[in-house]
Amino acid sequence: MAGDTAFDEFIADEVKRYKGVYVPVKAGMLRRALIRWAPCASLHPNPDDEFCSPKVGPNYRIISEYMNSFRLARHHTKQYCEEPLIVEKIRPDGYLILNGHHRWAAALRLGFSRIPVEIVDLTQEMDIKAILQGSRHDKRVTLDLDEVVFRPAGDDGMEKSLPFPLRNIYKQRLRRGIPALFHYLNKKGYDIWVYTAGYYSADYIQRLFRKYGVHVTGAVTGTGRKTSDAGAVRKELEALITAKYPETVHIDDEAVLRIFSRTKQVEEYGLCQGPEAWSKRVIDVMEAFEHHGK
Repeated sequence: MAGDTAFDEFIADEVKRYKGVYVPVKAGMLRRALIRWAPCASLHPNPDDEFCSPKVGPNYRIISEYMNSFRLARHHTKQYCEEPLIVEKIRPDGYLILNGHHRWAAALRLGFSRIPVEIVDLTQEMDIKAILQGSRHDKRVTLDLDEVVFRPAGDDGMEKSLPFPLRNIYKQRLRRGIPALFHYLNKKGYDIWVYTAGYYSADYIQRLFRKYGVHVTGAVTGTGRKTSDAGAVRKELEALITAKYPETVHIDDEAVLRIFSRTKQVEEYGLCQGPEAWSKRVIDVMEAFEHHGK
């Protein structure tokens, strides 16, 4: 499908109307649970997404493919779009699209009035500040949810799934030993911060770990999201974190990194054992920190 000047102009007008004006707001658990469809007209393209960039812009081939798929599906079911758009509630009105711009465009061009959505409350600057203010600890551990904590389907090194019906609500599977490791860190007075580029609500992540009997101090979600003021916000938050935590311990698949905040000095401790011994090795390294002191 060739480009569409009228649609390009519509996107440009939407960006002009909302860029520098919209503010993300919390949707709340009830709204997120109840709202599964939203009017296409109440959804707004993300000004920071490539979809809205004049140099990149909408991919009309992808839009055309979705349109054909939606037409075919609608002959058989009302659920023409199986994968919901990921959106967040914004002020002054409606929802900002985080993932699914081309599906939204296809629904618009077909004249569909509504499209399935999943509303998320991503971590905002004020949420991170609240985590820092509410913590009584000066020790922090960080982990990447996507690369370290969550495991893909079929992975052998996973924790046992949650019982029914919880496993249908919390579908992510944890690396074997994560609950034991987090329990140890909780007991030793560490704040646990988990990061993800995924579009999860932070309170969803908190509840997920509570089902495994452990506490996570902070869940920072949507870390891959681009925003126009990201650089300035990041610097401010890094300064607050440095002031709060003299050091941060970062845990990944192959190493434990001990990072001293003020000097930026890094000590690396390898994790050479296989997946069965991963959490035990991490705890051994953390025990050494505890015994040897700061």
